[in-house]
Amino acid sequence: MTMTAVKIHWKKGLLLLFISTCLICLYFSKTNNSQHQRNVGPILDRNLDLEKKVQDSEHENQLLKTQLRISQSQLQHTYELYEQLKEERNISSSVNQSDCRSKLTMPKCEVIHIAIVCAGHNSSREVITLIKSILFYRKNPLHFHFISDEIAQLTLSTLFKTWDLPGLEVSFYLAETYKSDVSWIPNKHYSGIFGLMKLVFMKILPKDLEKVIVLDTDITFARDIAELWQLFRHLTSPKLFGLVENQSDWYLGTIWKKHNPWPALGRGYNTGLILLALDRLRQIDWMKMWRLIAEKELMSLLSTSLADQDIFNAVIKNHPHIVYNLPCSWNVQLSEHTRSELCYTELSDIQAIHWNSPLKLQVKNKHIDFFRNLYLSFLEYDGNLLRRELFSCEHLNSNISTQETKPPDLDESDECYDFRRERILMHRTHLYYLDYEYTPKPDGNDVTLVAQLSMDRLQMLEALCKHWDAGPMSLAVYMSDADAQQFLIYVQTSEILRSRKDVSYHVVYKDGQFYPVNHLRNTALNEVKTPYVFLADIDFLPMYGLYNYLRKMISTLDVANTNKALVVPAFETLHYRINFPKSKTDLLHMLDMGSLFTFRYHVWQKGHAPTNFPKWRISTMPYKIQWDTDFEPYIVIKKDCPQYDKRFVGFGWNKVAQIMEIDAQGYEFVVLPNAFIIHMPHTPSFDIAKFRSSSTYRKCLKILKDEFRKDLSKKYGFGALKYVATE
Repeated sequence: MTMTAVKIHWKKGLLLLFISTCLICLYFSKTNNSQHQRNVGPILDRNLDLEKKVQDSEHENQLLKTQLRISQSQLQHTYELYEQLKEERNISSSVNQSDCRSKLTMPKCEVIHIAIVCAGHNSSREVITLIKSILFYRKNPLHFHFISDEIAQLTLSTLFKTWDLPGLEVSFYLAETYKSDVSWIPNKHYSGIFGLMKLVFMKILPKDLEKVIVLDTDITFARDIAELWQLFRHLTSPKLFGLVENQSDWYLGTIWKKHNPWPALGRGYNTGLILLALDRLRQIDWMKMWRLIAEKELMSLLSTSLADQDIFNAVIKNHPHIVYNLPCSWNVQLSEHTRSELCYTELSDIQAIHWNSPLKLQVKNKHIDFFRNLYLSFLEYDGNLLRRELFSCEHLNSNISTQETKPPDLDESDECYDFRRERILMHRTHLYYLDYEYTPKPDGNDVTLVAQLSMDRLQMLEALCKHWDAGPMSLAVYMSDADAQQFLIYVQTSEILRSRKDVSYHVVYKDGQFYPVNHLRNTALNEVKTPYVFLADIDFLPMYGLYNYLRKMISTLDVANTNKALVVPAFETLHYRINFPKSKTDLLHMLDMGSLFTFRYHVWQKGHAPTNFPKWRISTMPYKIQWDTDFEPYIVIKKDCPQYDKRFVGFGWNKVAQIMEIDAQGYEFVVLPNAFIIHMPHTPSFDIAKFRSSSTYRKCLKILKDEFRKDLSKKYGFGALKYVATE
């Protein structure tokens, strides 16, 4: 077709055909017909038949308008023809295209299915930015399908459960189950076996799932993913997937000398974002197709360099008809070898950014500042804001956010309503935020230090790691999304912290009015991998060698077969820097000199009085003590000990309640004669200030104490009545 013919065809005949099949109410103007005939001359003769057909269809189009429906095949054919003409003539995307798309709006309750391969601690953390960007723009229900390992499944399942997002489902599929399907492929890519899992999605995902959007974890969306989902209408048979062309010269083999990439069609395709027609993959025996081609290429190439992307491109090279070219704005690739600027003219055209480079935010692009700011905005965006229900679908009513529900006994007129509400508040939780590795000790006497902290106590971590240098730790960290990034940088830039892989960090995101101290403790306690725990606080430094001493005493006192809680005596200093005692003898000398004190000696002696410090000074053997009112020691105990009561938030009685229940269960308290911890001074917490300044705070704390005592007596019977009498 000549360019002149295209021009006339666009202005008159073909535009009207496009409009009529798209139900757009623009009609062929008969009054302009004669003028166009004079302009086109003999060319018009070749279009008379087409024009007549258009005129004959006008009456039918009137009827179609009232019915408001059209066959899918007509719609696909017409839209593709329009896109072809637009590309040929470089027509502005704003011309009449918006009229068509207005009729292609997606049903608000149609579920969009998204599949992501996510394995390990780092990927589980990095994928959250992608998820936030999708949630931010979405107007439809979503169903995430994660192909993962056990670590990612634990992390993400807990995150989504506590995130409590409306209109969202999550499914997990263990990659280990399908390992044998791809493990035979030698792969040089850092993703390892997980980088090949996209090849077997049609086998992994449910058989009734017809289509799915496949995403890498390093993508950030700048548009509603529903717009991408609608492009599935182009995947007519025999197309199997929609892909964006690779924006680097990798598959051209010109990046460096002797570069021998896998075969590809032209520049090849990037598989960081795929529209996957699962139903058609099953029909053509996709597993056999890609395997035969991969085996053939591996005979000469020996291994893949870009994992599944190499094999996808080799298959497309042999079968070009199976791929639909997606607009490149849906996968703007940012890496050291890409020329992504060529695929868009305006920043507003960009729909998804792909950070497919180890350099991430340091890649070169003339708009890198814009891309970086968009990424960082979602990275630090408060995920709690995404809990808002923006749409309502009847079949999703069962998935209503529990954040909006209240138990029947929660009365908003209650003076202590804010305290009671904190007990049921669901805190978004990201377990194992950083790499964690632990190898169990063969003797079965291993012990984990358990503590919680907020950002204002972060500087105490390095000193704690030096003192507890040989044993694992489980720490719950309370912070905002923005704080989490500062925390990550802090750990990664600390030589001491980044070398400790046996410290598990569990991020609990800020929410509510009070510091959820006992919820944090329970979070850390629940993730312990050892048989025993040392229940401590972040502002205490253990004596050097305490870890090994505790393991020895656990064995000596047969804690495994008896109910014992081993008490580690607590002391404090008023000095920010001290010569830390190397032994009990050093500590006793510092006590005598007045540079150390028994913990809370000046303000709250009752909390540790039962430890019997005078006896501890002269003891060389462990000794038993009795529980007494307000006792709150730091103890070593089996990890299945009673949990901390979540009704106590902020300041006051948070440890006391747990120790009381431990006593109610019949545990013996045994003081260790050669163990100690020292409290280091710091600025008072905000909750202590509220406790001291608010009479309502103190009144409600007393009410909660009384309720806890009564609950304890009901739970443990006659023997627990002593706790009620202590008031």
